[in-house]
Amino acid sequence: MSSALAAAPSPVEPPNALLDRALVTAFLENVPDAVYFKDRESRFIAVSASLARHLDCASPDDLIGKTDADFFSDQHAQWARSDEEDIISTGEPILGKLEQETWPDGRFAWVLTSKMPLRDEGGEIIGTFGISKDITVQKQLEEDLDIAQRSLVDASRMAGMAEVATGVLHNVGNVLNSLNVSATVIAAGLRQSKADSLGKLSGLLREHHADLGAFITQDPKGRRVPEFIESLARHAIEERDRLLQEVTSLQNNIDHIKEIVSMQQTYATMVGVTEPLDAEALMEDAVRMNAGALARHEVCVARDFQTVPPIFAEKAKVLQILVNLIRNAKYACDEGGSVDKAITLRIEPHLSAASAAKSGEPDHVRLIVQDNGVGIPRENLTRIFAHGFTTRPHGHGFGLHSSANAATEMKGSLAVHSDGPGAGATFILDLPIAPPAILAE
Repeated sequence: MSSALAAAPSPVEPPNALLDRALVTAFLENVPDAVYFKDRESRFIAVSASLARHLDCASPDDLIGKTDADFFSDQHAQWARSDEEDIISTGEPILGKLEQETWPDGRFAWVLTSKMPLRDEGGEIIGTFGISKDITVQKQLEEDLDIAQRSLVDASRMAGMAEVATGVLHNVGNVLNSLNVSATVIAAGLRQSKADSLGKLSGLLREHHADLGAFITQDPKGRRVPEFIESLARHAIEERDRLLQEVTSLQNNIDHIKEIVSMQQTYATMVGVTEPLDAEALMEDAVRMNAGALARHEVCVARDFQTVPPIFAEKAKVLQILVNLIRNAKYACDEGGSVDKAITLRIEPHLSAASAAKSGEPDHVRLIVQDNGVGIPRENLTRIFAHGFTTRPHGHGFGLHSSANAATEMKGSLAVHSDGPGAGATFILDLPIAPPAILAE
């Protein structure tokens, strides 16, 4: 390590100085965050290997004698210099400061920085030292989430109806729960960062600078210093890996929100249009809309899709019915308390009584959502589609009522079957097959 802190040892260097050099070298070579020591003119006198890599330098030696102005924008360099001058003049550290670093080529990064005074053996301030944790990814995720939320509002405006906004918010809300958990873990990890331990270690070594060799080799607390440095580096690496996992989870959930918003925008633009539709594609879209909640509640989804003709219906209405049925099935599985929570989705042709008396050919398609959840008491089967009827404490009773009405408007029907409490439930959506004349157009 070439720096003012790592100058070539004298021919007869005291044991405590050699040990001091070894401790600092081990720390700077292994700590994953950016660590730096500067003189009173804000010139680098020692840096971590991680900072050198971050600045695209081949070695920490390449930074020695340089300042922030050699790597960052003039404004950032001025802010950093001002902070360091305040620390030198007052002796007060700056802890947990959020900073934006702007590079000469226009790139920027967000870091959480702590800076402290660097003192000599006599206690005089000879510079500063600090540690910076890069949180650019977390900040970008916050911006992406804000964009997704604005897109959510735009989608509801495009739809022009309260049902779309309600549906989107409900589905996104399930994903936001997972986002909130990951964001909380990240925030807790940053608040519990071991950056302060660097300052405590420096204070401990300074306290024993006169007898550092004896302190490290004989004092019980001193003998634990190398172990502490290794533990600090290991903790920082583990913390980085754990936070990166949460960041990945955040990004996946944000992508899911974007997918939900995109699908809702597509369906909202088709309000009032009756057309031939692929039943399987609609069912899969409804599953994707509920994917976050299904995964969070560990509900297994099975599929049994038969080959059927296109249905003739309104895309937005069918999706809203299926999303509602799958969401309700998820709630039923939760309330049922079964270890193996499962929903089975089926698509099959159906021969109505009218068609049976005429052509004998199927004239409807059945889209079935079956769960192994809490089940429905016999007395509720005739009331379940009534306006305002609900068995959930926080339910409003509008979903199934509006779904049944929508099915009727599309010349179809929505029915339910259950063998009673604990036996699960089956909801059956019948929709007409597209007439041959429509398909021929």
